[in-house]
Amino acid sequence: MHIIDSHFHWWPRSIFDELCKRKDFPRAEVNDKGGYSYFRRQGSSCHLNSWAEWFDLDKSFEYMASMGHDIDVVCSIGPFSVFFSDLPLSEGRDYALMWNEAMAGAQKKYPGRLWASAAVPLQDTRTAIEVVDDAVNRLGLMGVNLPGSVGEDAHIDSERLEPFYAHCEKLGLPLFLHPTDVIFQDMLDGYDGALHLSIGRVIEVSVAAMRLILSGMMERHPKLKIVMSHTGGSLPYQAGRMDKNSKAARLPRPVTDYMKGMYTDTVSPHSAGIKFAIDYYGIDHVMYGTDYPCWDPAPCLKLIDDIPLSAADKQKLFYDNARRILNLRDPAPAKAPKREPALA
Repeated sequence: MHIIDSHFHWWPRSIFDELCKRKDFPRAEVNDKGGYSYFRRQGSSCHLNSWAEWFDLDKSFEYMASMGHDIDVVCSIGPFSVFFSDLPLSEGRDYALMWNEAMAGAQKKYPGRLWASAAVPLQDTRTAIEVVDDAVNRLGLMGVNLPGSVGEDAHIDSERLEPFYAHCEKLGLPLFLHPTDVIFQDMLDGYDGALHLSIGRVIEVSVAAMRLILSGMMERHPKLKIVMSHTGGSLPYQAGRMDKNSKAARLPRPVTDYMKGMYTDTVSPHSAGIKFAIDYYGIDHVMYGTDYPCWDPAPCLKLIDDIPLSAADKQKLFYDNARRILNLRDPAPAKAPKREPALA
């Protein structure tokens, strides 16, 4: 089967090598796993630990091929996407441009096998729009990464960001909404990260998506494409509570109407959770994703095999939905060189 993994991570080493040179926070250090330890601020524990698989696309594709399928991937940044909004504006812009150049290079290296989305600094709305335009129009990236917070600010629904969302809607760009290990990490500390990794990220993506709904952003921009990671967090499973307790927001429609207009992936190590996301959002709004290298595609595929799906629905889940929702296009074929006419 031809598969598109809509939730896949690859990070360019060049960015982290530059981060290792920083004296101030945020900064990074080389670790003993073939990756980097990332520190957001003074006095906090390591926010992200990466390992070798995050940085080697050739080995990633080799492993994907071992699944017995033709697998293409869509690169998003994941929890590191908040980094570009943590920095002073000029640095955040420069790092975002560096990141986007690296993503465009990967697209050129693996045409038709890899698509990539853009980093964007959200500290300043005009700069965010300029970076998006550069990423899409010059570099050919296919979407934008939306962190669950703007640095320390949990309010990704800020009024000042409305022109940014309006611009992304106009361009038809998917926004990959991913938790960032910022807002809830300190609150859910301890147990060697077990508490935060188990529910903190799920809470953050849920809160961020609800902010976009309750603020009226989704009402004012109905064509905005929000792709929620991790089967939509807790939202589909608490849908009744969302409607019951959201009337104070005075939206013209129930909250769940806007939720069902969003999209999500199959990243859940629980077949019942994946099935419920498909049942709740509808098969046309869910895409196969693995969260690689955070999760192994082999058990992910097995969990989906345990869900009764028709051949047509599997085709949508594994391939067609990603092509349609994310507007994925194959690269243009190379033009044949012009030849001079042969001499008579």
